[in-house]
Amino acid sequence: MDRTTTRPHGRRWLGGALALAVGSGLVLVGGAGTAQAADVNVAKNAGFENGLTNWSCSAGSGAAVSSPVRTGAGALRATPAGLDNAKCAQTVAVKPNSTYTLSAWVQGGYAYLGVNNTGTGSGSVSTWTPDSAAWKQLTTTFTTGASTTSVEVYTHGWYGTSPYSVDDVSVFGPDGGGGQDPDPVVPSTPAGLAAGTVTASSVDLSWGAVSGATGYKVYRDGGNPQTVSGTSATITGLTADTAYQFQVAATNSAGESAKSGAVSARTAKVTDPGPGPAVPKHALTGYWQNFNNGATVQKLRDVQSQYDIIAVSFADSTTTAGQIVFNLDPAVGYASVADFKADIAAKKAAGKSVIISVGGEKGNVTINSDASATAFANSAYALMQEYGFSGVDIDLEHGINATYLTKALRQLSAKAGSSLVLTMAPQTIDMQNTGTEYFKTALAVKDILTVVNMQYYNSGSMLGCDGKVYSQGSVDFLTALACIQIQGGLSPSQVGLGVPASTRGAGSGYVDPQIVKNALDCLTKLTSCGTFKPAQAWPSLRGAMTWSTNWDATAGNAWSNAVGPHVHNLP
Repeated sequence: MDRTTTRPHGRRWLGGALALAVGSGLVLVGGAGTAQAADVNVAKNAGFENGLTNWSCSAGSGAAVSSPVRTGAGALRATPAGLDNAKCAQTVAVKPNSTYTLSAWVQGGYAYLGVNNTGTGSGSVSTWTPDSAAWKQLTTTFTTGASTTSVEVYTHGWYGTSPYSVDDVSVFGPDGGGGQDPDPVVPSTPAGLAAGTVTASSVDLSWGAVSGATGYKVYRDGGNPQTVSGTSATITGLTADTAYQFQVAATNSAGESAKSGAVSARTAKVTDPGPGPAVPKHALTGYWQNFNNGATVQKLRDVQSQYDIIAVSFADSTTTAGQIVFNLDPAVGYASVADFKADIAAKKAAGKSVIISVGGEKGNVTINSDASATAFANSAYALMQEYGFSGVDIDLEHGINATYLTKALRQLSAKAGSSLVLTMAPQTIDMQNTGTEYFKTALAVKDILTVVNMQYYNSGSMLGCDGKVYSQGSVDFLTALACIQIQGGLSPSQVGLGVPASTRGAGSGYVDPQIVKNALDCLTKLTSCGTFKPAQAWPSLRGAMTWSTNWDATAGNAWSNAVGPHVHNLP
């Protein structure tokens, strides 16, 4: 969310069409077009079976993922952002005066494949393809110079476009002295399996990393395997006050290790079942600004009554990792903190949920360890007790660790009980697939999650669930991206449409309230759709969100007056 009036959004136009040579199979090189006996794939970790080993990605833009993959258990997923085009590269040993065939399989957004420092011609060769919903092979060739012993092989996307995936990279030609990747072997059995925090419905597990493993399977009572990429997992959906046994095995493309020794854990007793989140079936969410950025300055009592969830923006971080505090800004005009607390109590008495939002455009709350997860849970719960907040909103825009954020939210849930209101506001790029940290977190806390109000603004074009690219500001953009979240595993009741309340509320992405209403009708009733129409209606869709109640008030509450009644009258 923006603390400032607008947020710059970097975007460049594609320039210069490059020749695209798509191979239909392995291209052989050498004398008279015949592969030489010594020709091998000199790229290392070419299938990303060992994470990002041997690869380096700009600005942390790349990640090894287990889906989507073309072959094996891993692939590269890289995300352009701002002025970074998500370049991932490795240095490859080559033989002088030799010809190589460079190829890779790509999927998703714009994808480039190339090589630098060849020592011949311009020194660089590349090829590219626009968005591709299916895996597509890029292929080109290059020749090394008389003294060239290494080259840089790279992939990258394009500014402001969707993430791209890469698998099965090949640099096929004479061995330059580095050899080729050995065939993977089945990893060894994980050690150190231990149980951590337990709740009435979940158990945290952790174990030691295994060399060569690309993933792990966690077994409950000998079956029910759950696949994870890291060395920890939260097993959910368990019965209260019940003993379970867990084991873990390591996996890669060669197979699965033997299961580890079993560890036992008992879930907690239910001590506070609570009434459940006090949120209506169809809800309107609005962010209230605890600062003055030119929008109408409001007290909470002034927030339009159409809003069911009011997210107080924002909590502040401290020097202790994970810990949050709240500092009421004098600019909003409260005479005292007690007056602010009284407004929260009055909104709750009127049936509203007032929650504390964590993050925002400038927020920097780091939750990347067990200690920081606990610090977050303890401090968030302390704010709930002190101010009367009904829960928390996760609006982190500067990096999420799904493992530890999940632990933090589960610890908070154990303290607050089932009445906790838990919302999220990811950017569109964060919910393009289930391999992102935001999406993984949402799925990991699905049993305690109220709603994900994705920000359909400051975005640029994105892929919809049908594999087509949609531009922000249209009915299709709202519906096709909501579809991704539901097909990815969220309940329709956990999906909301987040848009700016006015043209001044965001740098880009404002849509007329009628478009929001059309999108809601398309998703819930299959009416008023654009070119994209879901395969089914989702009448339990939660509703809509806006940034912010202040910008809404600046525009005479036009957004909430139009969208609020429509949300509340959904089927």
